[in-house]
Amino acid sequence: MKRRQFLFLGSLSAIGTGFLGWMLAHQNSQSADITDSTEIAANPPKKDLILRFVSVADTGTGAKGQYAVARAMNFYHKRNPYDLVVLAGDNIYNNGEIEKIGTVFERPYQPLLKQGVKFQACLGNHDIRTANGDPQVRYPGFNMNGRYYTFKRNQVQFFALDTNSNADWKNQITWLEQELSLSKATWKVVFGHHPIYSSGHYGSNPDFIKIFTPLFQKYGVQLYINGHEHNYERTRVIDGTTYLICGAGAGNRPVGRSEWTEYSTSDLSFASYEVYPDRIEVGAIAINNRVFDQGIIQLKSA
Repeated sequence: MKRRQFLFLGSLSAIGTGFLGWMLAHQNSQSADITDSTEIAANPPKKDLILRFVSVADTGTGAKGQYAVARAMNFYHKRNPYDLVVLAGDNIYNNGEIEKIGTVFERPYQPLLKQGVKFQACLGNHDIRTANGDPQVRYPGFNMNGRYYTFKRNQVQFFALDTNSNADWKNQITWLEQELSLSKATWKVVFGHHPIYSSGHYGSNPDFIKIFTPLFQKYGVQLYINGHEHNYERTRVIDGTTYLICGAGAGNRPVGRSEWTEYSTSDLSFASYEVYPDRIEVGAIAINNRVFDQGIIQLKSA
């Protein structure tokens, strides 16, 4: 999966000639960051809070690491209620067997599910090993309206992608550009399983950088969330977009740093987001309920 799965992107040149030549410039002025490690506080909702949600990925092991992160997610929920989890792929290890759903999803997240928390999933590379992931697409608990889909929460629009090598790339890219162009949402958040920028085991994907980053810049996508790398990493703002990896939801691997890295760690963790009219406050929370990274994504000026 390391290189082979993305060779197909060369065939996208016919639909991507309008933006493949764009160059990336690093841009740091739109982010403000705090990295003090503090315990989760029970804060009263701020009057201008639009949405609070969390994200996690590479969860579906049913092992102690997943349960540890799930407990931290529940602890955070008790102090700072939320009703949305972005589940960024590899939802069922090792081969996407839907018969494991009780062990790897319904049981670990039972306290959240009982509270009405909604999980919105996308497919990872492990998920497509059984029936190409179709049983997961149909599973009600993952709330997937197709292999790629969009949904809105208040002034936030989310775009879920199928980033696997066998995805319907031609139609998906066309769909994504059309949906982004039509969106009137203040905030646009895209999520998929595979990284675009990464300092982890797999590293950044040059083809994805060429395909996605010009679209994100053109249509004002402020945040891309993914898994696949079993670590946490948040980038500085790159051409208006922050890239956040939250793949340490059950296991972890070492992670390095790159020139565009704001924070990275291999600690088991999930990410939290508080969306306001002018900013998104991002947090990263470990299994000891400590907030080990905080950052602010500013709304781009028109």
